[in-house]
Amino acid sequence: MMELVVSAVTGDLVNRFISFLVNKYRGEENLQEKMERLQDLLTRVHMIVEEADVRYITNSMMLFQLKKLVEVMYQGYHVLDTIKYRSPRLAQGLKRRLNFNDLSLSTSVSWLSRMKTDSISHDLQLTLDNLESIISNMKEFVLLLGGCERMSRSPYDSYLYIDNFMFGRHVEKQQIINILLQDNLPPFTPAVLPVIGGSRVGKKTLIAHVCNDEKIRSQFSSIYHLNGENIGTMEHAPFMTGKSLVVVHFASDVDDETWLKFYSSAAKQTGIGSKIIVISRIKMLSRLGTVKPVCLNSLSNAEYSYLFKVLAFGSTNPEEHHPQLVSVAKDLAMALGGSLITANVYAHMLRKNQNVAFWLSMLQSYRNVVENNLSVFGEHPKNLMDKDHPIDITRFASMSSSATIRLMPPHNEIDHPKRELPKLMFGDLIAGSAVLPKEEFELVAWESRIPPYKRFVNLATYCDENTTHQQQHTPPPSKKCKQ
Repeated sequence: MMELVVSAVTGDLVNRFISFLVNKYRGEENLQEKMERLQDLLTRVHMIVEEADVRYITNSMMLFQLKKLVEVMYQGYHVLDTIKYRSPRLAQGLKRRLNFNDLSLSTSVSWLSRMKTDSISHDLQLTLDNLESIISNMKEFVLLLGGCERMSRSPYDSYLYIDNFMFGRHVEKQQIINILLQDNLPPFTPAVLPVIGGSRVGKKTLIAHVCNDEKIRSQFSSIYHLNGENIGTMEHAPFMTGKSLVVVHFASDVDDETWLKFYSSAAKQTGIGSKIIVISRIKMLSRLGTVKPVCLNSLSNAEYSYLFKVLAFGSTNPEEHHPQLVSVAKDLAMALGGSLITANVYAHMLRKNQNVAFWLSMLQSYRNVVENNLSVFGEHPKNLMDKDHPIDITRFASMSSSATIRLMPPHNEIDHPKRELPKLMFGDLIAGSAVLPKEEFELVAWESRIPPYKRFVNLATYCDENTTHQQQHTPPPSKKCKQ
């Protein structure tokens, strides 16, 4: 009797297993068809986005639709890469787990039933539905787009040089250009446009590209770039008569009296139709605006992952030459936490050495730094930098001593220090090819290749053990550091 029960149970498990494999095979065929469909839709959507990026779009609803199109496009690329380059890992895991010498048939079937096939299929179908829905409503958009004036493109805007173009910000750039080309309303004083965004999200880069636009340059006879911290000490604003564009960058808040004095001076000296752009990460400065502010958020995970992949592989096709590296690039992009500067530094190094072992070592190195900062400060290095907080970069250094190295906040960065300090390139530090100075030094994180060609330089210091212990228990760290 027991043998009959065992035989029946075993037969049922075998039938379930065979049924699962058949359904899985059919599901994989269906998955492949959907992936091909997604690739086709992404090609069509990307074509529309690229065309929109070279047109002056003045219709606000068209910009709203473009924003939705861009979001869905990058999400589609993210889902496609996840399926393409994660599925082999699942397949390898399947082969390892289907070793019937080690596992019972019932355990194998139980494990197979928990695979992420349903989740992957759901994400893929959702992305397909979103893309198909938005493309079905694109007919009017494409028709109106054809009537929009084309922009004059400079070489780096053509995507010929991988790290010489401004990524994304299609809608924000159009919004700023539209505001700058509008006539001022009565009393015809200069309109003030606040551009607000977090630390190092590309505010200055965006404005530099706007100021370099052919239409903007022909609209204004003069373009001025001022430091907001100095406007209170200006006896006479350095403006020439004529229609001017004044860009003021604020690293800290400004009192209303100082601002009104500066604004009155600018209104008297500049010509009719002049504009003022206020750049800052301080949201309160939106109060200075006479028009709705343009806000820059950090790139979404999907956008950032796409950007990092483009930067890391350059002009090579990863699908043909480096399929294993795409998965590593996705993991590294996730670990970097959205930092544009770190993305450029790492991508520059990886592009020169497209070796799996090297990429994995870079991934593990940065993960070690993230874990160390989470342990000491409780936050990711990107979040610490955004809050003007020191970062522990000790794990980057290949050193036998127990010295702790802190990278100081951005407001301490020095391009022309009073005393000459040793300089170290960030890329050399993380590659392990740098010889660390025995005193505090300047760490050159990145030198931008596009306007405004900014150098990101931070002070790195050695801290003693007492300071390190205090920083673990005190949110605002002391600056008790020694050379």
